[in-house]
Amino acid sequence: MEIRVRNVSKNYYSDGKKIEALADVDLTIPSNRIFTLLGPSGCGKTTLLRCIVGLESPDTGEIAIGDEVVFSAERGIFVPPDRRGLGMVFQTYAIWPHMNVFDNVAYPLQARNESTEETVRKVAKALHFVQLDGFEKRPATKLSGGQQQRVALARALVAEPKVILFDEPLSNLDAKLREETRKELRRFLTELKITAVYVTHDQIEALALSNTIAVMRNGRIVEMGTPREIYFDSDRQFVADFIGHANFIPGKVAVVGESGTRIDSAIGPIACAKKIGAAPGTAVTVCIRPEFIRVLKESRRDGENVFRGKVESLVFVGDAYEGEIRVGETLLIFRIEPTTAVREGEEIALHFDPLHCSILMN
Repeated sequence: MEIRVRNVSKNYYSDGKKIEALADVDLTIPSNRIFTLLGPSGCGKTTLLRCIVGLESPDTGEIAIGDEVVFSAERGIFVPPDRRGLGMVFQTYAIWPHMNVFDNVAYPLQARNESTEETVRKVAKALHFVQLDGFEKRPATKLSGGQQQRVALARALVAEPKVILFDEPLSNLDAKLREETRKELRRFLTELKITAVYVTHDQIEALALSNTIAVMRNGRIVEMGTPREIYFDSDRQFVADFIGHANFIPGKVAVVGESGTRIDSAIGPIACAKKIGAAPGTAVTVCIRPEFIRVLKESRRDGENVFRGKVESLVFVGDAYEGEIRVGETLLIFRIEPTTAVREGEEIALHFDPLHCSILMN
């Protein structure tokens, strides 16, 4: 089920001051895909989710779910949340501690007076899907965090919604359980072929789960694309900085040719495979991810995008070494394989692949 958001704005007021939560947000969320709203706290992503579900009423704009307009400021339309055909999984799961698993999952069906036979059938189907068969009589207080998350998902699915919305549902889990649940959730949603709108501030979660990511800042969508496009091809420094770690090296365009662009920077000339429509002398920023910095052997000390620097810090994190290299006056962060023979204080040569040198316009 496609969701269309057109020119939606929402303001709050505190102590006489206007707080712009959403500013003319315009986007289309495609059917049967996992669409993630990603951004820092206070960027407006949860407000937008609440406007879609009907827990907030925008000041302007229009929202349509499928062929039905569920909100229109201009036409005075507001469809209540319980009539929008949506499922919702909250950050706190909202599992009722005084109910067992069956009653928690069955609640949406009981609220709309479905028959006992249909309720039993649909609850069994939902629990089987989230791999909680036989948990029907288990008290909610006896469940682990991951099991509670799956109960919340089963309750959202049991009413067979057109769309399911998630508001940071994994943030209360520990790191290992969060990773396991993330994989399960992607599998569940892919099998369901349902439209899912997912809100998170966790970049790894967004990259791992999503078909499409919309990055938000100050109530606006600043960039939208696939996880790979957002990670590798963003031309905005805010997005490149927010999604993972990155080095930002200021410079100026020297040459734009058939093979790409050369940038004059503080560490020397940097060759980038990307061609840009900018004249020589234009100020730009080169973005290089830490994992794309390669340490070279002694025999390879010269060539394109080869630089010399001193290792200032080095930390072993299990699957890699993370550290800092000073090249001239510029400090670069890097991430290398744990088997690489590098020590703090050592002078080394490093290399950037032109394919992984992004150019951000200032």
